[in-house]
Amino acid sequence: MRANPTVLTGWGRTRRAAMSAWRPERGPELDDALAAIEGPVIARGAGRSYGDAAINDGGAAVMTTRLDRMLAFDPGSGELVCEPGVTFRDLLDAFTARSFMPPASPGTAFATVGGAVAADVHGKNHDRHGSFGDAVRWIELLLADGTTRRVSAAEDPELFRATIGGMGLTGIVRRIAVAMLPGAAPMVRVRERAVRDLDDHIAGLIEARARSTFSVGWIDALATGAQLGRGVLETAEFAPGESPAPAPRRRAVPIDLPGFVLNTHAVRAFNTVYAARVPASGREVLRRFDVFLYPLDAIHAWNRIYGKAGFYQFQCVIPDAEAPRAIRAMLERIAAAGSASFLAVLKTLGREGRGLLSFPMPGITLALDFPRRPGVEALIGGLNRLAAECGGRVYLAKDALLTPGQFRAMYPQAEAFGAVLARVDPSGRFVSDLARRLAIRPGGGP
Repeated sequence: MRANPTVLTGWGRTRRAAMSAWRPERGPELDDALAAIEGPVIARGAGRSYGDAAINDGGAAVMTTRLDRMLAFDPGSGELVCEPGVTFRDLLDAFTARSFMPPASPGTAFATVGGAVAADVHGKNHDRHGSFGDAVRWIELLLADGTTRRVSAAEDPELFRATIGGMGLTGIVRRIAVAMLPGAAPMVRVRERAVRDLDDHIAGLIEARARSTFSVGWIDALATGAQLGRGVLETAEFAPGESPAPAPRRRAVPIDLPGFVLNTHAVRAFNTVYAARVPASGREVLRRFDVFLYPLDAIHAWNRIYGKAGFYQFQCVIPDAEAPRAIRAMLERIAAAGSASFLAVLKTLGREGRGLLSFPMPGITLALDFPRRPGVEALIGGLNRLAAECGGRVYLAKDALLTPGQFRAMYPQAEAFGAVLARVDPSGRFVSDLARRLAIRPGGGP
């Protein structure tokens, strides 16, 4: 097997890394690739993490997308055994008609199952079902010394917990066993209602925790004053028996758009129209399950909207008690800066994640995009500091700007994670630009 020199970036395209890419198609080729790589290496799935978690400047990447086989499924227990390159689109295509769904799903169907383990992804049903790692039964992991180890809650539980949410730093996933959820249907019944301000928005999300399977809020991040936090709250339940609607036609952004296209005036106009589309009394609509989960997948290469400079996504979770105050302060700063895009989301999270570096904790999560322009790094830096001061966290799969001190303040089990790395990868073979930036390994090295 040969490596191909390439330049890779995260989905936000704010940083580029010159790397060698290895593309194994079978398990033995994965072994051969790791044996042939002499320097630092990181596994990379679909490249949908936003920052620098899956790039390794000057090193190597093992691309797992061709390791995409579903190996076994038990309809009695819902247990699926698959390779890491299986995507969420693969899962929905194979299992929705059989009334099963992934236990948690990120915002794109292009993400891989291996990436879902590495980031311990969460979805719009976190309050009800937790994050992806909560449903993982076992992981078969290729370690730095070339051996393969199966880890689970019973077999090397610390390495298991380090791998869930561990951003690929413990090894390369070969196979995963995950419990799929029963009860899925191709269509969902979505209830939409306009919310007038942040208090109304948070109250609606908290209420939805107890009664809704899925919930999410779109928020107008440029609204100010009495309208601060206004938006649209969506809750959804499966609609069994409804015939599937036709798949929507996918469109594409063929080129990088000029930076002036996504200006404050355009975003403000879009937000006004989007907020007004839902009547004051609310409405109920039937929607394809995949369209509800992945609205942006209808636009191929949508990250080109932000132009060649790219964009940052900021996502934090704030504990329930601090969330109203902290999120209000964040939205005030964002609105004053006029930097946010039209992609701004509020969700609730219901429990701590299983992994040592899992993002979820009980609280409210705010996520939004910022075009990369002068001053935006300072703005996000202030949001990161505010999240840390309030006992919150920033999602490592989205992050590009956290400092080592902020990381350790937000992730109190970072030291335990470092101890696992020192045990299973003492020479530091598995590394990424994110790991370097945040000094994740003991001693602050790579």
